[in-house]
Parts: sequence; structure tokens; C-alpha cells
Amino acid sequence: MQQTIDFVAESEALDAILDGLVGEGWDTVTQFKGWTINDVLVHLHFWNGMVDLALRDPGGFAREAGDITAAISASGFRATENARVTERGPALRDVWRARYLEIGAGWAGLDPKARVQWVGPDMSVRSAMTARQMETWAHGQEVFDILGQQRQEQDRIRNIVMLGVNTFGWSFQVHGRKVPPTLPQLHLTAPSGALWRFGEDAANTISGAAVEFAQVVAQTRNIADTGLAVAGPVATEWMAIAQCFAGGPETPPMPGQRHRQV
Repeated sequence: MQQTIDFVAESEALDAILDGLVGEGWDTVTQFKGWTINDVLVHLHFWNGMVDLALRDPGGFAREAGDITAAISASGFRATENARVTERGPALRDVWRARYLEIGAGWAGLDPKARVQWVGPDMSVRSAMTARQMETWAHGQEVFDILGQQRQEQDRIRNIVMLGVNTFGWSFQVHGRKVPPTLPQLHLTAPSGALWRFGEDAANTISGAAVEFAQVVAQTRNIADTGLAVAGPVATEWMAIAQCFAGGPETPPMPGQRHRQV
């Protein structure tokens, strides 16, 4: 399953920039909600484990998900995740890496259309792996940014682009807005230079780098901080509220808030 290969590759890209991190460097605060680099890896490691539990032990997952939902309501995301993942620094990196490699080996041969439980509606195995890649890529962005690193993007970003396309309606729904009937036309240039086209509404268009489109729908950049060309009221509204992840409505970063440190 290509999505599993892409998830592992995305995790490896993040792992590779952690080599020089020592001591208090792990508590460096990123530009995302005050999360530290430790917080990022705790988050990724915890939810990687949850999706693997959902596959291996649906009953155990259902019980754990109920406990986690209650804990999050009482204490919040950070406290809940940090209480369940106790490793920090290099030890955290080691267990995170061991788990994503184990998932890569264990999920690669699964039927992509098989269903797996999740905290919200269940989803296909393919979608579960795409979601894990997206989370790794999106939260990895704040680590790349704060360390002043430029990620070498690959065409596996297409999985995240597709997630953005498929959540067009969701982006409006979660913000309590009427869903437009037609997806804007997208003309996106892949890292390889290939042109990816989606959508049918020629009155609303978005064109530019596929990576920047993915950054907007994953809310790692404000649309104003990209070179995307956006035309038409539907396309403009979408790019202002785009959200390719589950949960409640989230506000994109303010212009200039998220950027690579130099």
C-alpha cells in the first residue's frame, strides 16, 4: 500500500533533522500553539499508537478512545497526551521511530479498502495512513520551521493534496457555512514539476505549488504567505477556512505567524 510507504518516508524525513537536537533543545517552543518539539513527537507517537491499536484490537481501542475523550474534556489535549507518553528527548525519538517502522511493516500488505475504527467515524485503511502522513507532515512543519530547515518535498505530497480536495465540503460544514455545489478548479504543480488538476468550477480557480496548497489546507501557512493565485468567491472563502483534519473548527495561522526561522 503506497500510503504506508509514504507515511514511513514522511516520518523518516522528520526524524532526519533531529540528529543535532540535545538537552534543552527538545523543549524548544515552536510556532504552533506553544508546542515544544517534545510535544510534537508525543502527539505523533501517541496517535500512531492509537491507529495501530484500532487495527489490532478494536475493542481495546473503543475503551481507550472513551477514556481519552473524557480525559481531553477534563484536562485538554496536551495534558492527556503527555500523561500517556512519558518518554522525552532521545528516548521519545527512539520509541516514536520504532512504532512508525512497525506500523509501516505491519500495514503495508493490508487491503487499502478495509475499515478501521477511529475517534470519529470509521475509515478505510488507506485513509488512516493518509491521515497519519498528513499529521506527520503538518506537525513536522513546525519542527522544520523552528530549526530553520527546508524540507525537501516529494510527490508523496499528493496524498495530502487529495485529502484537501476531499475535505472541501467539510471545511465549510465544520465552520457552519453552506457547502458550495462545485469544487473550484485546481492547477497545482507537484515537486517533480508534474501538473495536477482537480475540480470543475472554472469561475473559481486556485493555481500554484501543490506544497503550498497542502500547507493551507493543513493550516501550516496562511494563504497570504503563499504564492497561490486564487480567483473567485468560493475559492477565496475556501482558502480562508480550509481544514483537512477532523475535530472542531480551527482558525488558520495569522499572516506571517508561521515561517521558517533564518
